[in-house]
Amino acid sequence: MFFRRFTLLFFLCILAAGTAHPQTWEDINPINAGWSAARLETARLEAKSLRPTALMIIQDGRVIARWGDASRKVNMASVRKSLLSALYGSAIAEGRIDLSASLAELGIDDNAPSLTVDEKAATVRDLLMARSGIYHPAAHETADIKRKRPARGSHAPGSFWFYNNWDFNALGTIYRQQTGEDIFASFEKRIARPIGMEDFSLKDGRYALEKLSRHPAYPTRLSARDAARFGQLFLNDGKWGTKQIIPASWIRESTTAYSWAKRIRQGYGYMWWTLPEDTWGPHAFYASGYGGQIIAIVPSKRLVVVQTVDLNQNPSGVRTSAFIELLKSIAVASP
Repeated sequence: MFFRRFTLLFFLCILAAGTAHPQTWEDINPINAGWSAARLETARLEAKSLRPTALMIIQDGRVIARWGDASRKVNMASVRKSLLSALYGSAIAEGRIDLSASLAELGIDDNAPSLTVDEKAATVRDLLMARSGIYHPAAHETADIKRKRPARGSHAPGSFWFYNNWDFNALGTIYRQQTGEDIFASFEKRIARPIGMEDFSLKDGRYALEKLSRHPAYPTRLSARDAARFGQLFLNDGKWGTKQIIPASWIRESTTAYSWAKRIRQGYGYMWWTLPEDTWGPHAFYASGYGGQIIAIVPSKRLVVVQTVDLNQNPSGVRTSAFIELLKSIAVASP
């Protein structure tokens, strides 16, 4: 018993010794950085009308504006998928996950009615693109997704895009299985600590399992100021200071559109949404979660814009389309 306690204490001490210190953002006067005071005020009033919990504007790694409580943590909903996508980049580079591996090769199945032979031919890449063709019920599905979900067997793997929680949840199972790491511990160790997140802890993640599927969702809470660090990491091509946290090649690959949602003129990569180049310049993209949780990256303006919404305070949330209009107002105000 003594030995076990000593070993645990020793292990915790090692972890503590290796913990990076949280970093604070540098706030600057936007006028001195060339921003339009009048247009930024217009954007502020527009943001205020949407009632977010917090909104942060970062340019060149410095805070142009922070409105609301940027330290309050909220459930980021489907932004969790983009966080997991980032972890996949490192795991694939390290050879722990193979993008071309099929579900059959990985031993992935689900509760009855279990997956068919054809469904098990879907690859990790198919799941990342939401093109698995597996329309099994999944945890944390919205009523809209349930209503629109195609029939089982209606599309071959890789042939059809459908925003599918089954794919995203199964990717969580695959990550844990192939790396031997808990998703949230891995995020803390590999991303949150190295980039100096101020608020994130292991208590901010949980697994949400439902009887209809063996693959849980993995809801995650973040503050706006920590979410902004994650966005800045992607704007920096995966580099923080002198350290490459996520391979630059993965940043580009995961945020490239492989499918196109014509109605909203946006693309979909590996659990990231992409914005049209004719409006936003090359390679603009964002992570999006129910209720208005957004991490937007606009490289042509060197911008990261984060919005969080506590649905307990604003049950209606903020529509993604409303945020996109706000993002346009912010971009117009920038130099």
